[in-house]
Amino acid sequence: MKVLCLGGAGRICRESILDLVQYSSFEKITVADFNETEGRAIVESLNDPRVDFVQINVRDHEDTVNKMKGYDIVMDGTTITLNGLSTACIAEAGCHGINLNGFGAEDAYHDLFQKHNKTCVPGFGMTPGVTQMMAMYAAGQMDTVESVRVSHGAFRPIAFSRSITETTTYEYDPLLPGRVVYENGEFLQVPPFARPREIVLPEPYGKTVQYIIPHAETKTLAAALADKNVQLIEVRGTWPAKNMQLVRALYDWGFMRNDAISVNGKEIGILDCISEYLFHSTEGQETELYGYSLHVEVIGVKDGRRVQHVLYHTHPASDGTVEGWEKLRAYTRNVGIPMAIATELIAKGHVKKTGVLIPEDAFEPAEIFAELEKRGIFMHEEITQLDESVQVVR
Repeated sequence: MKVLCLGGAGRICRESILDLVQYSSFEKITVADFNETEGRAIVESLNDPRVDFVQINVRDHEDTVNKMKGYDIVMDGTTITLNGLSTACIAEAGCHGINLNGFGAEDAYHDLFQKHNKTCVPGFGMTPGVTQMMAMYAAGQMDTVESVRVSHGAFRPIAFSRSITETTTYEYDPLLPGRVVYENGEFLQVPPFARPREIVLPEPYGKTVQYIIPHAETKTLAAALADKNVQLIEVRGTWPAKNMQLVRALYDWGFMRNDAISVNGKEIGILDCISEYLFHSTEGQETELYGYSLHVEVIGVKDGRRVQHVLYHTHPASDGTVEGWEKLRAYTRNVGIPMAIATELIAKGHVKKTGVLIPEDAFEPAEIFAELEKRGIFMHEEITQLDESVQVVR
């Protein structure tokens, strides 16, 4: 099997590549990136004969397609704004595909993937991705589902890479049409900072106030749980408190609209200017607490009684006591590892359906959880019988 790792020089995708080197059975692992210097440095650091480098510019469609041909799967670590271009190349090249974001640009290539008898799963990192597995695991133990509340805390600097800066500004864009909740059979549009809810995450994170964010889980879980009569799906998220303070101020003052201003005769978006500053500043590159924390609450009915399942995950500490998980890597490894796991499952034929699939239709939660556990990432479940207030902890 051969895998091409697109955007492989990125801070998250390089963690996916490391996981493939450590755990997968791929015979060839190609780091593909526009940045040749960084890409070749990653190859050298991995020091594995299976790993090589190819320079790719996804804006050059024909060249990218030609370079992808012959690979079993493309693991796509490019940014949200490039996923439409990259998926078009993957589909035409006749490869399986997977990416981290899953914001919908991939859907246009469903028929082409099916024509080539290939599978594409958009949006499989920690969230979206593992969160859907958590929700489906809980819902699978219920006869009907009343509500699903997906939450996460992403504890990382606000601008440690340009793609992360882009994610931040994208999710809180006041004009974004995809910030929705699913309620009583309808998708309802909500503004940034809608429906604040206090979520208690495991230590060292603790209590957080989280807001609705535009993530794929809202729509994919609505489809996957339609037969469970689900009435409410909400997806929330938060970053470190200092990050949220900044984003809130930028939103309140209108900066998130990214209005154009003129500086020394050149026109630039005001938010683009701020993003550039953050990318080059100490404040944008550092934070006090690093890591990732998922929290999924599913309420439903089992054997005539209302039950609540809460799932959350833990991972090695970021304080330097566990090698390879220091500081920022506690965040980037959390995001990158699930994509690597899913990449091999697809390439090895574990996913039988073809076309563009939602994660819920591609993977079995227990299989994903078992693979995560091998890497020191553990799932925890608390079950409460709401009618009797009896709690079982696993």
